Amino acid sequence: MGKLHIKKGDIVIVNAGVNKGQEGKVLEVFPEKQRAIVEGVNMVSKHTKPNAESPQGGIIKKEAPIHISNLNVKDPSTGKATRIGRKLNDNGKLVRYSKKSGEEIK
Repeated sequence: MGKLHIKKGDIVIVNAGVNKGQEGKVLEVFPEKQRAIVEGVNMVSKHTKPNAESPQGGIIKKEAPIHISNLNVKDPSTGKATRIGRKLNDNGKLVRYSKKSGEEIK
């Protein structure tokens, strides 16, 4: 299993499924499951018992993991979905870059 094209903190766009077209920040990545949690995307209702965090309990909305094949990184220059490549920069360090604009992704 190789490296993933998505990292924590990336702004991504959902390209398939019920949440198609939505975008958000990646909160967490699970490489072994090939999934990621994106802020405000793939919301599910979870029933919780009363506890210290939520003394009332009840139904809370929470982000569920989404498969990374349904996510594309947002191009920093155009703002559209792009694929990711890897290349050596001037310092000889491997960096990610946008396939559409060629711009380096931080």
